[in-house]
Amino acid sequence: MKATYNFSDPGNKSNCSSDNTIIFPILYTVVFLTGVILNSLAIRAFFHIPSTSTFIVYLKNTLVSDFIMTLMLPLKILTDSGLGPWQLKVYVCRFSAVILYETMYVSIVLLGLIAFDRFLKIVRPFGKFWVQNVTAAKILSGLVWLFFFVLSLPNMILSSNKATPLSVKKCASLKNHIGLKWHAAVNYICQFIFWSVLILMLIFYAIITKKVYKSYIKTQKKDSKTKQRTNGKVFIIVAVFFICFAPFHFSRVPYTLSQMGNTSDCNVQNILFIAKESTLWLATTNICMDPLIYIILCRSFVEKAFCVKLKKFRSTIRENPTIPLDTGISV
Repeated sequence: MKATYNFSDPGNKSNCSSDNTIIFPILYTVVFLTGVILNSLAIRAFFHIPSTSTFIVYLKNTLVSDFIMTLMLPLKILTDSGLGPWQLKVYVCRFSAVILYETMYVSIVLLGLIAFDRFLKIVRPFGKFWVQNVTAAKILSGLVWLFFFVLSLPNMILSSNKATPLSVKKCASLKNHIGLKWHAAVNYICQFIFWSVLILMLIFYAIITKKVYKSYIKTQKKDSKTKQRTNGKVFIIVAVFFICFAPFHFSRVPYTLSQMGNTSDCNVQNILFIAKESTLWLATTNICMDPLIYIILCRSFVEKAFCVKLKKFRSTIRENPTIPLDTGISV
């Protein structure tokens, strides 16, 4: 089974089409099924965990974002595989695809806030800034959701061109002139947000690495390996962030420019489409990777999700009080 995609500029009569095999719908189906299982487990666990820390607040908001993204995947699977009617593609272009991207960037910013929260816990374990307040974390999370909703809403409203079986092959064909300009502007804004968050993450973790190294040198004891492992767990955040999202942001700008008719070569457009789809799929795997963060960094999640008590870790903390709890595993 094949799905045909049209890359023609809305104002150009020449068509540039590419046949895409069923591989992407299959890959998205795997992500969807895995995401449903893992995020359902996470919802059940977090339902029993009170929001008593900024860390838990950010994790819960990340879970909501991941779950919404998961629910958007079946529509993409149906349209990409050619199983749904062309009217379904209209809905995907105008609404569900926009929501998918919105939740992706909500997750990106929330992962940045989680990294910042871990950074403060390690660098200033006994300090209290206003951002370490639970109420502040809830307000920040709400502002993140509001910002991306306001940013995304025009992409829905400005997709007002008449939909036909031919025009829906390319979502950009549904956007009016202002919609195309807004789409490009949002792309650049989101690029700026992603790279800003990534740079800040790298700064945070460079400082964390320096502090962990100094601590390791200072405490050359039997428990140093345990402490090093505990500290090292925080690096799972930046690893997940970079693996899932960096490739997509390398490919998105040239693809968006090609959508707006700035690239006329058919082969180039096809290559950019494949690159965008491949890296977008990789970005959606974040809904499966985030539960790793919950498991590795959140002790309460492990206890509630798997109905176990981490007695061994707790006894290690009691026997080695020099191991700071917040550096690796949170309550």
